[in-house]
Amino acid sequence: MLLCVVIIFADVRPVKAALTNDSIRAKEAEIEAARQEVTGLKSSKTDVEKLKKELEQSKNDLTAYVTQLDQQLSGIQEKIQQYNTMIIQKEEEIEETTRELEEAIKQQEDQYEAMKKRIKFMYEKGDTFYLELLFTSGGFSDMTNKADYIESLSRYDRNKLEEYVATKELVQLCKEELEAEKEVLAEAKLAVEEEEANVSALIDQKEQQIVAVTSDISTKEAAIKEYEAMIAQENAEIAALEKAVAEERARLEAENAKARVYNGGMFAWPCPGYKRISDEYGNRMHPILGVQKFHNGLDMAAPGGTAILAAYDGDVVGAAYNNSMGNYIMIDHGSGLYTIYMHCSALYVSKGQSVTKGQNIAAVGSTGRSTGNHLHFSVRLNGNYVSPWNYLK
Repeated sequence: MLLCVVIIFADVRPVKAALTNDSIRAKEAEIEAARQEVTGLKSSKTDVEKLKKELEQSKNDLTAYVTQLDQQLSGIQEKIQQYNTMIIQKEEEIEETTRELEEAIKQQEDQYEAMKKRIKFMYEKGDTFYLELLFTSGGFSDMTNKADYIESLSRYDRNKLEEYVATKELVQLCKEELEAEKEVLAEAKLAVEEEEANVSALIDQKEQQIVAVTSDISTKEAAIKEYEAMIAQENAEIAALEKAVAEERARLEAENAKARVYNGGMFAWPCPGYKRISDEYGNRMHPILGVQKFHNGLDMAAPGGTAILAAYDGDVVGAAYNNSMGNYIMIDHGSGLYTIYMHCSALYVSKGQSVTKGQNIAAVGSTGRSTGNHLHFSVRLNGNYVSPWNYLK
């Protein structure tokens, strides 16, 4: 029985050693990949000073300036999103590597204990153990079997030693991989911090430029005229979207198809966790022009990147960029009711898509004619702006 067991071990151990060697090669490749990730992170960060110099060329044309700066902001926001995804993945990889390290250490400890017992046995028996086996043989055939048995024991001992050495190396590589992955994680978090600082720097520069250009306009009358032209262009784009929806609704009615109908429910707060209104709906003193002007929505102050939720079920009829509204979304809720979400840093839905109340559709930003991170939230009914407070909880 003992001979049978030993022979089985002798056959199996080389396979386990081969598996360990495969693990070692895999770990070496993963460590090198992690090092390359760190190098890639360091080289891909935004050169914000270079971007500012490029923007200098378009400062005389505010529309071109805002559009160019917003494109740069969108690029940086995409990087931040990629880095955050990398952080999540790397944290999961660190957990997995930690588990692998714990398993490898446990395997090494078990192998070490088994080897200690084997060494103790051989020490106590001395060199006479193998001789006794041979000399107590009943004949040549029995001696041959015992010689094979001794060879199997020796091969088993060699394999156990090789396996222990390989496992020890695997433990060390697991530790190195863990440190390399932690370095990638730290570098990714640093990259997010630096890119968020770059976003803030560009938004601050845009605010200064918008105020400066508006102040440089020779007369207040010209400034007001420029502002009114901007709002007219904004309204024309929204009206065109409403017209397209109306035409589609008429087509559906002609075909006896069902069009979306607003059922009268209250809206969800589109910027959860942030209730401070930095600018109210209605007539107000314009912060830059210094004259009474109509403000067609609520400005909800919130940090850049904050989730923007769909206020109610509906169909996305607009998801695009406009120099005034920045990245914006317009949702048709049926019965002539629409909501508009302006100045987003990122859009997560597209035109033609249906959304549900509370769905994450965008992120707070400061694109377009905006001087700081916030959500401009507007509601339109039958072609006119109405107070969002009529629908909000």
